[in-house]
Amino acid sequence: MHEALAGQVLTRGELRHPRLSTLDLAGRGVREVRPAGKHLLIRFDDGQTLHSHLRMDGAWHLYSPGARWRRPAHQVRAVLGTAERVAVGFNLHDLRWLPTSAESRLVGHLGPDLLAPEWGDEHAAEAVRRLTADPDRELGLALLDQTVMAGVGNLYKTEVCFLLGRSPWTPVAEVDAAQAVRLCRELLLRNAWHPEQSTTKSLRRGTQHWVYGRRTCLRCGGPVRRGAQGDGVEARVAYHCPNCQP
Repeated sequence: MHEALAGQVLTRGELRHPRLSTLDLAGRGVREVRPAGKHLLIRFDDGQTLHSHLRMDGAWHLYSPGARWRRPAHQVRAVLGTAERVAVGFNLHDLRWLPTSAESRLVGHLGPDLLAPEWGDEHAAEAVRRLTADPDRELGLALLDQTVMAGVGNLYKTEVCFLLGRSPWTPVAEVDAAQAVRLCRELLLRNAWHPEQSTTKSLRRGTQHWVYGRRTCLRCGGPVRRGAQGDGVEARVAYHCPNCQP
C-alpha cells in the first residue's frame, strides 16, 4: 500500500461508509501508509489520516486501473485511485477520518508494533515487560493482547505456543518471555510479503502449520486437541499437541 500510494495524488477517493460517504479524497496527496498492529493508517499531506481496521473479514486489494476486482462491489467501502494503481478496501467495518495528530486516540493503547521498521532492543524490552506484567496470566491470552505487543493473531499465538513447547494455558511466568517476543516477530516478518501464513517455513499445502487448524501434530503425528480460551468477544479456539506441549 505504501509503495503504491505514497507520494501520489489521488485521482479517485471514494469512501462508501455511512459516516464518511460525503467525503471525497480526490486531489489529496498521500504522504505515507503505515500499519500499527492490525490497524492501517493512510496519512495525507494536509495532516489528515484515513484509519481502517480489517477485523476478521476485511481486506485491501491493489489493482491496475480498469482491472476486475476479485471481491463483489457491494463489499467495497473505499476506493483510492492514482494514475497507476487502485487500492480497494473490502468490508472495512472500522473506517475513520481524523487529524494525524489525533491518531493516538485509536492506536495509542497498543503495545510495541512487531513489524515496526524502527524495531530495536528497547521495543523488545518493552514487549517483554508488558508480557510479564501479569505472571499468572495464560500465555495464549497474553500473546493476543494488543496492548502487550501489536500484531499477533490467533494463528500466530497458537504456533508460538507450540514452538515454545507449552500449551496456551501455561502461565506466562513459566516461559521465556524474551524468546516468545522473538518468535512472534520472526514469524510475522517471515510472512510479511506473501499472503500465505506459514510457521514451518514450508508453503506446501498441509505443511504450513504445526498444530493450528490441524487434527494431527505435524511434528509427532499425535492428535491435536482444541478448546476455547478467553471469554465473550475475546474467546478464541486454541489448538495444542499434548505430547509436544506439556
